[in-house]
Amino acid sequence: MLIETDLGSIEITNDVIATIAGVAAVESYGLVGMASRKQLKDGIVELLGRDNLSRGVEVREEEGELFIDLYIIVGYGTRIDEVANNVISTVKYSVEKYTGLPVGTVNINVQGVRVINGK
Repeated sequence: MLIETDLGSIEITNDVIATIAGVAAVESYGLVGMASRKQLKDGIVELLGRDNLSRGVEVREEEGELFIDLYIIVGYGTRIDEVANNVISTVKYSVEKYTGLPVGTVNINVQGVRVINGK
């Protein structure tokens, strides 16, 4: 994304936006972590570490708005719809706050369910 101001221009890459979205998402309640966009052949989902969060996020820009797809793993025993709505609002708020760019939609793709903290 390129933002033109009176003082010059600012370029924000999709990787930066993906990292902001990934960090915001993993701080949400009920989320175990981010999943890789590329699912393995046998259906096992790779849980990404904190340094690879952007691999679980796709960002595209259309007509001045951002569209973000998140691939997540939720905790067992949590309501998936509540976790997804919480992640959507948190990611939208964080990306708009830190970049100043409008977010059109945030799509959630639940790739799996895992037990949280061995419970």
